[in-house]
Amino acid sequence: MEKQITVHDFQQKCDQGEKLVVVTAYDYSMALAVDAAEVDAILVGDSLSMTMLGRSNTLPATMDEMLHHTKAVAKGTKHGMVIGDMPFLSYQLGLEEALDNAGAFLAEAGAQAVKLEWCPQAPGVTEFLVENGIPVMGHVGFTPQHVNQFGGYRMQGKDSASAARLLKQAKALETAGAFAVVLELVPAEVAKKITNSLKIPTIGIGAGPDCDGQVQVLHDLLGLLPDFHPKHAKAYARLFEAIRDAVGEYAREVKSGKFPQGR
Repeated sequence: MEKQITVHDFQQKCDQGEKLVVVTAYDYSMALAVDAAEVDAILVGDSLSMTMLGRSNTLPATMDEMLHHTKAVAKGTKHGMVIGDMPFLSYQLGLEEALDNAGAFLAEAGAQAVKLEWCPQAPGVTEFLVENGIPVMGHVGFTPQHVNQFGGYRMQGKDSASAARLLKQAKALETAGAFAVVLELVPAEVAKKITNSLKIPTIGIGAGPDCDGQVQVLHDLLGLLPDFHPKHAKAYARLFEAIRDAVGEYAREVKSGKFPQGR
């Protein structure tokens, strides 16, 4: 049986200078394909609120939705570490509730770790979860659950004071026991400084080339959403067009009577 990547493997790869590859997935079939590419980790992001459910942001994602999708991803994953994203208000309201919700990702959904975004409670929650056997990935910079506070999807850490604050947050998460930290929409030079200041891996998204690894939303790198093209993403395929054309051809063959006779 293939050995699934653990947080220890994550750190070892980082220590050896190997770039870490993380990508999101939200269902069984996509998890099969992503895992076959032998990525290091699959993040079941609360971005599913947008990519899978058509909402304008991540805030409406619920624990039930996150567990549902994480179960599907875990069933399709044998190699990469599965990380469940803690949704809005699933960990901010108290340590016991945070433990209950994080524990559900591991015990019920089959994840190996959880991710939580920075908030004032994040270090304390991280420490408590880690003490109870739950690996935690942190997240600083632009944190999508604070989109209303930030006034949109904006780069963070552009001045010296805010850059220092991000470094302080990342170090607090490391001290609390996080095994990695996502840096989102952070200037490359700030991300580099944070990366050099931490012993744990940094995983960048819109944070330049000097992080220890990168994470991308699967729908962005596959070109699955025709009207959404983040500046920090690269489309390695144009699957929206490919799916549209394939279904269109099927429809034409059904209407003309070619299918199923012409299989």
